[in-house]
Amino acid sequence: MPGKSSAVRRTTVQSSLTAKDIMEQSVLAATPRASLRDVASQLVTNQISGMPVAADDGRVIGVITEADIVRVLLEGKWLENLTASDVMTGPPITVDQNASLEDVMKSLEDNRIVRVPVTNDNILIGIIARRDVIKAVLEPEFLTFGGL
Repeated sequence: MPGKSSAVRRTTVQSSLTAKDIMEQSVLAATPRASLRDVASQLVTNQISGMPVAADDGRVIGVITEADIVRVLLEGKWLENLTASDVMTGPPITVDQNASLEDVMKSLEDNRIVRVPVTNDNILIGIIARRDVIKAVLEPEFLTFGGL
C-alpha cells in the first residue's frame, strides 16, 4: 500500500483479519476427566497459563487456568483428587473462526480473559491469546541481514 500512512495500512490489515487468520492451530485441550495434577503439569511443561476443556467430540465445555489451580491449592485440596471438570470455568467464552480481529479483541477485553478458544460449528479448531492479537498488528521495524 504505497503512499498510505502507517495508521491507514494498519487499519486496513486489522479490519480484514479474522480469528482463523491469527489463531494458533495447535491447541492443547484437557478432557473433563483429566487429573488436575496432569493439567497443571501440561501448563508448566508447555509454558501456557490455561487451556480449554473439550468433550470427546471437540466441543469446548470449559477453560482451566493457573488461577483455578492456585485457588484449589489455597483451599487445601490435592491436585490428584480432582479432575478438570471439577475446577474448570464454564460455560466457556469462545469466538467463531470468522470473527473479526476487532470482535476477538473485544471478547478478550470485555471478558477480562487472556485467551479465547476458536470454534467452527462449535468444534475447537484453535486458540487466540492476547499475545497473538498483538503479534498480528505489529509492523516489523527490525530486519535481519546476513547469517544472524
